[in-house]
Amino acid sequence: MISEDRLFRILLAPRTSEKSSMFMEKTNTIIFKVIRNAKKIEIKRAVEKIFKIEVQSINTLVVKGKKKRKGNKITGHKNWKKAYITIKKGQNMNLISNID
Repeated sequence: MISEDRLFRILLAPRTSEKSSMFMEKTNTIIFKVIRNAKKIEIKRAVEKIFKIEVQSINTLVVKGKKKRKGNKITGHKNWKKAYITIKKGQNMNLISNID
């Protein structure tokens, strides 16, 4: 059983870009940035609980952080996890109006 507190911490932010908005319109899929140790079933339950919609499938991937160089120092951004959440047909996900 997943605690309710963890469900609300799993989804960090929606990935909003021109590419992701076109992808959402074509395939009924939304892209979220999630915590690194989240499992697919946890992401599914979090989306269903928060937005009150049915999820068809979830694909996840880890985005590697870019290396940056400043002078002779090499630093970089951290790796982060992205989730592609496909919603069942007939469902609508409006990020603003579905939150209670």
